[in-house]
Amino acid sequence: MTAVMIATLDVAAAQTKGSNGGPVVKSQGHPIEFVSKGTDIVFYVGDDDGSPLSTKDMRGRATIQDGGKTVTVSLAPANPNMMTGKLQAELSPKAIVVFSGSLHGHSLTARYAAQ
Repeated sequence: MTAVMIATLDVAAAQTKGSNGGPVVKSQGHPIEFVSKGTDIVFYVGDDDGSPLSTKDMRGRATIQDGGKTVTVSLAPANPNMMTGKLQAELSPKAIVVFSGSLHGHSLTARYAAQ
């Protein structure tokens, strides 16, 4: 478990900006962009070739550490390649957000520092 956490932290440090203005982290070759607007959070999931990946049958959640508290938000698929959720309050600039999703036995995880 420790090795996985260390690898995830290294990936988070290498975040780039996506086409929707959010940071992008790759998980098993899949680019996942995180966007937060008010209390709405959206993860845009790409296929390993960079094209949009349908999230129709995807299950997912976001785990958020913010202000000394940890909350889990269920995510719902939205066309064409989004996983969306609703927060009870806006994220602080120091929040850590971890995306976890699964599709057809394939698990994806990405860690972000809110900005």
